[in-house]
Amino acid sequence: MEENKGVFSRAWSCLKALPCDIKEKAFQVGNGIRKLGHDDPRRVIHSLKVGIALTLVSLLYYVRPMYHSFGVSGMWAVLTVVVVFEFTVGGTLSKGINRGIATILAGALGVGAKHFASLFGQKGESIVLGILVFLLAATFTRFLPLIKARYDYGVLIFILTFSMVAVSGYRVEEILALACERISTILIGGATCIVVSIFICPVWAGEDLHNSVASNLGKLADYLEGFGSVYFQSSEEEGTKEDKSFHQGYKSVLNSKNMSESLANFARLEPCHGRFRFCHAWKQYLKIGALAQQCAYQIEAINGYVHSDVHAPLEFQSKIQESCTRMSTESGMVLRALATAIKAMTEPSSANPHLENAKAAVEDLQTALKCVFLEASDLLAIVPAAMVASILVEIVKYVENISVAVYELSKQARFKTGEHPVSPEKPLQPLIHRATVNPVFDSESNHVVITVHETSTDFTEKEKPGQ
Repeated sequence: MEENKGVFSRAWSCLKALPCDIKEKAFQVGNGIRKLGHDDPRRVIHSLKVGIALTLVSLLYYVRPMYHSFGVSGMWAVLTVVVVFEFTVGGTLSKGINRGIATILAGALGVGAKHFASLFGQKGESIVLGILVFLLAATFTRFLPLIKARYDYGVLIFILTFSMVAVSGYRVEEILALACERISTILIGGATCIVVSIFICPVWAGEDLHNSVASNLGKLADYLEGFGSVYFQSSEEEGTKEDKSFHQGYKSVLNSKNMSESLANFARLEPCHGRFRFCHAWKQYLKIGALAQQCAYQIEAINGYVHSDVHAPLEFQSKIQESCTRMSTESGMVLRALATAIKAMTEPSSANPHLENAKAAVEDLQTALKCVFLEASDLLAIVPAAMVASILVEIVKYVENISVAVYELSKQARFKTGEHPVSPEKPLQPLIHRATVNPVFDSESNHVVITVHETSTDFTEKEKPGQ
C-alpha cells in the first residue's frame, strides 16, 4: 500500500508540474526563435520569400485554367520550390540550374529509352528498361571531386527523373506528353524561385564570402594584438591568467574552408551586383582564406603554450618580450588593416608600415636569441619560450603572404586607390644643404669661413603597395 501510494504521489506531482513545464518549454522555444531572428534578420525575410514563392506556384492548382493545362503535374512545381529555394541567390541559382538542365536531359533520355526498349517487343521492353535504369543508377560519377562539389544535386535529379520517366513510361502510353508536363512545371517552379530570390531582398553569396574573409582576418588580428599582454606576465600575475578575457574567435577560422568553397561556387553564378562583377576574383578569396586558415593553425599551436603550466625563466622572457610583443602586435595591425581594406574595397597599402615593423622585430628577435643561446646554461628551460618565438616568426611569414594575396585581390577586383596623407609628425620634406668654403687669412691667425645656403625641396614619394 505504501509503495502504491508513493507511485501515485509521484505521478500526481508530475501531472501538476506538466503545465508549468510546457509553459517553460514554450518560452524557451520562443526565445530561441527570437534570438535566431535577431542575430540575422535575413532569415526572417528568407522565410517570407519562401512563402511567397510557394503561394505563386500553388496557383497552378488553385486557378482552374492552369489546373486544366498542367493537371496533377502542377505538384512538381511546389516540390521544386521546396527543394530549390536556398538562402542565397547563388545557392538558388545553382540548384535551379542543376535541376532544370538535369530534368531536361533526363526527360529526353527517358523518352528515348522508352522508344528504344519498345523495339525489343513487349517482353523485352521491361528487361531493357531495367538494364538502362540500373546502368544510370549505379554510376559512380557522384563521387568525383568536381561533380561532388558543384553538380551533385544535378546528377541526383538526373537519375531520379530518368528513372521515373522510364519506369512510368512502361505503363503510360503518352509518355512524351507526361515528360513535357513534368519538365514545364519544374521549370516554372525553378524560375519562380530565381525571380523571387533576386528581386525581393536578395542575399548574395559573393557578398557573404567577401565579408567572411574580412571577418576572419579581423579575428586573427584580435588574437595577435592581445597576445603579448597575456603571455608575458610576471610570476605574481600568473594566478589571474585564467580570469582574463582572451579572444578565441580565431577558432572559427579553422573550420571555415568548406563554407568558403560553397560560397565561392555559388558566387560564380550570381549576376553583377554592387561592385561585384560576374567574373569577380572569387578564387583569390579562397586563396586568402586558405592562408588565414594556416595562420589560425599556427595560432592554435601558440595558444597551447599560453595556457601551459611550463614556463621559461623570467630573465629569458624579459629578453625576448619586446621583440615578440612587437611581432604579434604589428602582425595584428597588418591583418586589421587588410581586413579594413577588403571591407572598403581599397588598396591595402596602409598595412605596409606595420609589416615592415614586424619584419624588423623578427631581426631583433634573431639577434637576441643568438646572444641568449650562447649565454644560456640550461637550454631545456628556455625551450617553451623559444618555441613561442619561433611560431611567431612563422606567423609573420603567413601575414606577409596574406598581405601579398590581398594586394593581388585588389588588382584583380579593381579596388579603389586609397589616399594616404602624409602624417604631420613625420613630414617627408628632406633638406638639401649647399655650402661654400671661403678661406680667409690674416696676420694673426688662420680662419676658415663656411657660408651655408639652406634650401628645402619637397619630395613626394608614392607608396608601392605590397613592398
